[in-house]
Amino acid sequence: MTTKKVLPQITARKQVAKSRLFAIEQIDLTFSNGEKREYECMSGKGRGAVMIVPMLDQHTMLLVREYCGGTHTYELGFPKGLIDAGESAADAANRELKEEVGYGAEKLTSIHTVAMAPAFFDAKMTIFLAENLYAEKLIGDEPEALELVPWPISDYRQLLQEPDFNEARSIAALLLVKDHLGGIL
Repeated sequence: MTTKKVLPQITARKQVAKSRLFAIEQIDLTFSNGEKREYECMSGKGRGAVMIVPMLDQHTMLLVREYCGGTHTYELGFPKGLIDAGESAADAANRELKEEVGYGAEKLTSIHTVAMAPAFFDAKMTIFLAENLYAEKLIGDEPEALELVPWPISDYRQLLQEPDFNEARSIAALLLVKDHLGGIL
């Protein structure tokens, strides 16, 4: 049985840094036991993000290999992107799919919403399964064409061994979708 925790009281908050993507806030807190702490957290601008596991057919996923500035490497993962103003998460998922993979989906299933480093970052990402794909390409914001990599979902263990498939959100998406499709595999 879980007990409901009392949230700490915010006694002060101020922005200590800002970029075009993030703002860093200092938050002064008093916990229910009287302990006082100063936290710093990033708050993202926007409405959240989406990640899509596109199924080319019943057995084949599509992944992309793209440049990642944080690690200065090319990484293998699932298409993803931010939710634009006025878009639903499903609309954003279908748009990102068309921009990054060149397909739209007749069927999008929301699998799970994950938090990204909630101790430091206020951001959520909704993971979608995309099925019944059809060819449609939209121009995206990527600086170069993304490499499209088909992968049999039944060979997911080998994917987990690939040295450039290591982003936690992509691993979570893979395992959540595998579990969702359980009876099909």
